Amino acid sequence: MAQLTPFGPGLWLLAAPLKMLGLQLGTRMTVIRLDDGSVVLHSPVVIDDTLAKEIEAIGPVRHIIAPNTFHHLYVGSARDHWPEARVYGPEALKKKRPDLRLDTYLNENADLPFASELQPVTIDGTLFHETVLVHKATKTLVSSDLLENFPDCDHLLTRIYLKVNGVYGKPGWSRILRLAYRDHKAARASMNRLLALDFDRVILAHGVPVERDAHDVIEASYKFLDS
Repeated sequence: MAQLTPFGPGLWLLAAPLKMLGLQLGTRMTVIRLDDGSVVLHSPVVIDDTLAKEIEAIGPVRHIIAPNTFHHLYVGSARDHWPEARVYGPEALKKKRPDLRLDTYLNENADLPFASELQPVTIDGTLFHETVLVHKATKTLVSSDLLENFPDCDHLLTRIYLKVNGVYGKPGWSRILRLAYRDHKAARASMNRLLALDFDRVILAHGVPVERDAHDVIEASYKFLDS
């Protein structure tokens, strides 16, 4: 049975399997305990009763986040576990998931009750519509689809995908997924705002977290925005 893994004070992670187009890319949920003791679920995975109890031992779940228009599959079921929690997601998600009630649209200008601890930056100009969060206490960037990081991979098709797209054995952003960045100028402005903040680690959905030199990794991964 998978269990939450601590990732610094107030942060826990849970990796889960995920197949997409024959690729085994995995996914990841982040659990964040705020200063008031309440809990934020970022990009929920499947939550059974055992995992729900483990999360509740950290604190009451009051916030559930769909960080972008791709990481939303289990947000509804998370709300079923915690119906009093507020749900946040990008406005673009309402067309894709009309069944999913969003209490607050997630963006850096929204009135987010946790913004003093989790500073939001919306990455504009992309099809992902993601808002990333900087956990100030641990200098950790909480994201889903900002980087991929596979030091190794024993699944042949996935390994081929990673090698062809320049992200095998090192953190970066897949060449094919660069096509999702439609407005380079807007995206560059977002990245500049992000890189002005103080963080050194990145939590991501696909692969393993980046635990040092996060600024340098992101800066190098997004040089393509300048072309």
